[in-house]
Amino acid sequence: MTTDSLALDFKSATLYAVRVVLHSADLERLSAALDQRMADAGSFFENEPVVVDASRVDEPIDWPALLAALRGHNLPPIGVVAAGANLQAAQAAGLAPVELSTPAARPPAVIDTAPPNDVATPVPATPAAALETRAPAPQQPAEPAGEAAAQPDAAAAEPAPAPATALVITKPLRSGQRVYARHTDLVVIGMVSQGAEVIADGNVHVYGPLRGKAMAGARGDTSARIFTTQLDAELLAVAGVYRVVEDKLDGSLHNQPALVRLDGETLRIEALKK
Repeated sequence: MTTDSLALDFKSATLYAVRVVLHSADLERLSAALDQRMADAGSFFENEPVVVDASRVDEPIDWPALLAALRGHNLPPIGVVAAGANLQAAQAAGLAPVELSTPAARPPAVIDTAPPNDVATPVPATPAAALETRAPAPQQPAEPAGEAAAQPDAAAAEPAPAPATALVITKPLRSGQRVYARHTDLVVIGMVSQGAEVIADGNVHVYGPLRGKAMAGARGDTSARIFTTQLDAELLAVAGVYRVVEDKLDGSLHNQPALVRLDGETLRIEALKK
């Protein structure tokens, strides 16, 4: 029988998934944390495959209830990282055991950071919650600063492709629109409206008002940056460390040219020279 006559074939593939790291087995706490994460991050995580990391939890987990809660937020669980009884229970609930690899970092870039006189606004730390999201794959966002950074993990160990030419968008993005630049930078020439999302594995550049959500380093690149000529965002995230902008930023930052970067586990927003 020739290959052409076969009804199926096997091909290698790399699957990126949201990694949900559990810090507790308490279903009530997990559900509350999940609700909060999804409320903060909007649709960044929706419909992304999920790997549940229960390696830090020794107590028994109610797997059917947890998986139902994830599916209720349009997060389809596909795998688990666990040991002992929790691994057996997760497998009985339909999850496959997986090994996670760390995504390859992009080549370092030389970036001129803001001068000393510019304003740097560190994001205040948030109390640790019962659940930590490590995000999204093609849509991603993230996790509050002060907690472990959110970043997607590869379920198959294949090297990431080399960064391609930046994806350039030359029209405004309306509410509900999402643009994702896989393995490269994203450049938007125009406004990113409230409710719109711009996501890149590399840097995000917005030459116009940034009023929606922006995430750089979607697959865990901590050297990624967000640049905009007019900052008025709903949510900012770098490598999964995010800030929901609920209150107006300082006058030196609001509607001003700005840079968003990671400093350790702290998200910093810095004014840029005009």
